[in-house]
Amino acid sequence: MPLFNTSNDDSIPLHILDAEGVTSWLDDASASDASWVTANGFTAALGQVVCLPGADGGIGRVLAGWGTAAARSRDRFHLAAIAAALPMAQYVLQPGPIGADLEVECLGWLLGGYRFSRYREDARPVPNLVCPQCVRTERLGKLAEAAFLTQDLINTPARDMGPSALERAFLALAEEFSATANVIRGIDALESANFPMIAAVGAAAADAPRLLDMTWGRADAPKVTIVGKGVCFDTGGLNIKPGASMGLMKKDMGGAANALGLARMVMSLGLDIRLRVLVPAVENAISGPAMRPGDILTSRKGLTVEINNTDAEGRLVLADALALADEESPELLFSLATLTGAARVALGPDVPPFFTDDESLAADLGTSSVAVADPLWRLPFWTPYEPLIEPGIADLDNAPSGGMAGAVTAALFLRRFVENCPAYCHIDMYGWTPTAKPGRPKGGACHAVRAIFDVLESRY
Repeated sequence: MPLFNTSNDDSIPLHILDAEGVTSWLDDASASDASWVTANGFTAALGQVVCLPGADGGIGRVLAGWGTAAARSRDRFHLAAIAAALPMAQYVLQPGPIGADLEVECLGWLLGGYRFSRYREDARPVPNLVCPQCVRTERLGKLAEAAFLTQDLINTPARDMGPSALERAFLALAEEFSATANVIRGIDALESANFPMIAAVGAAAADAPRLLDMTWGRADAPKVTIVGKGVCFDTGGLNIKPGASMGLMKKDMGGAANALGLARMVMSLGLDIRLRVLVPAVENAISGPAMRPGDILTSRKGLTVEINNTDAEGRLVLADALALADEESPELLFSLATLTGAARVALGPDVPPFFTDDESLAADLGTSSVAVADPLWRLPFWTPYEPLIEPGIADLDNAPSGGMAGAVTAALFLRRFVENCPAYCHIDMYGWTPTAKPGRPKGGACHAVRAIFDVLESRY
């Protein structure tokens, strides 16, 4: 994967010009350069690129358009779009109009160079960039590597990324950063350790369910816990999904993949926190031991749950893991999950909703999401909808009928399992980029974790 270069040798100057700056540049340019730029119709429209010839017949310098503020507001990572339009070479970024977003844009350049080549070599070249000295290139490289880990995990099909493989990736990350890891593996072990809903969801699969548990950092540092949904494939269970809905279910462990990406950010950049990562890793399959509609499960917390749809399994495994996390009262607790289609209907694939009752955390996440170009939007833990998740025959219903407020009722279900943590936040992500965009290749997506990391970095 691409990282930044530090040497200026043989670098081609890359000038970024906005719509107002192109006239000034032409006034200061040589007559031949000005004529060349004018003849090529360069107006500094967003993403427009023109290569100027050098004395040796090669590329002497490149002008790239930054457009207008209105044009830039329609997307993000515009430098990544420029990178995709450049000939393969090494470029050195010149002072220009990018301003306060310079680090975000340079990160976008790296993110746009992601390639998933596990099954087919992807030799598409990626231009190299030399950044201005003010850019913290080492830090950006670590953020990009974390995103690439997330994308690799999600993009890998379930045959090669079942619970066992996810465990191996989890343990490899723990070993790399000298974290402590523990695995509770198999139905009997999960039931003995009081994780009955994780066991029930994974009971029908050939690859045994398990709970992955990692801790890192000094023991007396502020406790921050991340719970990631690790449903490695979701058939829907006996409430089987139609084929069109099952096609992307390798990404149903996107919450776990993003949790591991966030953990890599935290550990590689050395935040002073006591990090804990919990991943219930299961496959929601169909066989004789599969849970059935109408079954009632007893959770780790003791709350009973009526199963009205076996395709609402993610909240079940998260609930047991959240109950465990809550037992040690972390200062911050996040759950990351590809949880509901309702969230996608509300906000689409690019903008995950987040839910929290902590106003300070909500404000910080909103600010950070804008600052690092990692969009989030707050939806409410709307307490008046609590009766919708109370079926009468059990404490909770895993799939309320009616279909309204599906993302909210799922979040309310999870909140029932958190009582001791002062600041809990649930993020309902899509985990997938359906169409390639600047800095975001089609496929598995790193969602929300850069915003979370920015909050953690500013606090700790």
